[in-house]
Amino acid sequence: MKKKSRVSAKATETILESISDGVFTVNHKWRITSFNRAAEEITGIQREEAIGRYCWEVFRSNMCEGDCALKRTMKVGKSFVSTSTYIINSDKQRIPIAVSTSLLKNEEGEILGGVETFRDNSVVEELRRELSGNFRQGDMVSRSKSMQKIFAILPQIAESDSTVLIEGETGTGKEVLARAIHDLSLRKKSSFVGINCGALPDTLLESELFGYKAGAFTNATKDKPGYFNAASGGTILFDELEETSPAFQVKLLRVLEEKEFQPLGSVEKQIADVRIIAATNRDLSLQVEEGGFRRDLFYRINIVRVQLPALRDRKEDIPLLIERFIAKMNRVRGKTIAGIDDQALELLMQHEYPGNIRELENIIEHAFVLCSQGRIGVHHLPAHLEPCLTPVKKDYFSIQSAVQSTEAEIIFSALQRNGFNRVATAKELGIHKSTLFRKIKKFHIDLPEIDGRSS
Repeated sequence: MKKKSRVSAKATETILESISDGVFTVNHKWRITSFNRAAEEITGIQREEAIGRYCWEVFRSNMCEGDCALKRTMKVGKSFVSTSTYIINSDKQRIPIAVSTSLLKNEEGEILGGVETFRDNSVVEELRRELSGNFRQGDMVSRSKSMQKIFAILPQIAESDSTVLIEGETGTGKEVLARAIHDLSLRKKSSFVGINCGALPDTLLESELFGYKAGAFTNATKDKPGYFNAASGGTILFDELEETSPAFQVKLLRVLEEKEFQPLGSVEKQIADVRIIAATNRDLSLQVEEGGFRRDLFYRINIVRVQLPALRDRKEDIPLLIERFIAKMNRVRGKTIAGIDDQALELLMQHEYPGNIRELENIIEHAFVLCSQGRIGVHHLPAHLEPCLTPVKKDYFSIQSAVQSTEAEIIFSALQRNGFNRVATAKELGIHKSTLFRKIKKFHIDLPEIDGRSS
């Protein structure tokens, strides 16, 4: 029996030394008791140096500061799979990893400590960054066809300096789009000023925009420059422009046509060196037909028209947006929330979002209040969402699967750019050529007979 145990232990050791995942074990005092070859390669720390030290001294992970998966496993006796985190290797480089943990037991079932396996996710993160670049424009992220069309023409819109009309429901990101246009334009070094026209009465809106001279009205004791001065050389966004009166619309039309404005109480005009972007959550052309908006002003602002789709019409973007909001709130709140579980994601995929992207962000913020570590679950979401839950195929909406579904496309595009030269493609993607060969086989990518190595 002892001989069989020795053979089994030897076989286990051979397997651990052969796999590409890092594996280490700790005792109840958190001292490392074993450390395989892949763990050496990923961390850059030799086995002899690691064994006997506290695990946090070797890994220096962000999880070590609080949300340690191995600690949770040791505490509750439950395994955890594919927790995302990062470590700092011996060269002080940040390495993204996926971690799985479980209890370490002997043949009698006695708990000896814990075991952790970890996988280097550097290639996945590199692909994710490339993916993010393809689906990102400014602070906007999207993989939907309708948004990709907007992304494609955004540089030309920004360069033109023409007036832009952005239409879309409340919460679809009209101001975010306006900022993206400004940031891509030649005016990006000057100010971007956003004004909610529906929040200000006409008299106040006019003085805020054009400014005023001392004595222009009661309590005007000194000159005050307006938004047109503040945004000189830059961009002004008029949000909810449809809420303004016909009288104000006439004044704005004059500014757009003459490129000049006159502060209240002044006899002199000033140059209006600003780009105008208007935003509305209504159909302005219908407003014009019904007499609620001036036709001449509509034609003046409707030089370039962009319509943002509602979130319910681009639900494929929900995983990307959730991932973005979680990363943002982790930074702001100093948390390490790993993501969202499949059931909670299913629930959010089924919701219709009358408040659009703003509503989704508020839902994730609500979840952050209740979720202190790990992944966001259904019990962390607002209670009114739960009745929506119906059976859905789980793996379809996984954030990880969203990344993997585009990996083949990214690789094929890189191959095309490099004339199907495998070595050059691997170098561009930052992966080993053998890894590239495995992925070509995995995704069944058809390649020409001439591989491009001679070019």
